[in-house]
Amino acid sequence: MLKTILYIAIGGALGSVLRYLTTVFVSKFWSNHFPIATFITNFLGCFLIGLFIGILAKNQLEESNLKWFLITGFCGGYTTFSAFGMENYNLFQSNNSLLAFGYIALSIVLGLFAVWMGLSLSK
Repeated sequence: MLKTILYIAIGGALGSVLRYLTTVFVSKFWSNHFPIATFITNFLGCFLIGLFIGILAKNQLEESNLKWFLITGFCGGYTTFSAFGMENYNLFQSNNSLLAFGYIALSIVLGLFAVWMGLSLSK
């Protein structure tokens, strides 16, 4: 278990640093009210989690330490939106469209509410 945590921690650190670097890089070329750096990060994170899961499955490595490093660690550190995207994809694939749409709606609405509550409580 400690070895798994180490793989996740290293991957997470690298993902977090890449997220920061993505924001720095995008901010040099785009300064607008639209949060393009976060948008790019989320899109790229979703692409990467799909790519990594596909490659791991193709090579029968779904239960390897590489999964913990790339999926949970790196993609989790880069953006949790990638996990959200993959979970919804899985719900749609298993014919749970209603559950997927509920998850999407609740995540957005309750997420915004939680931000508002946190900000309100901190004042």
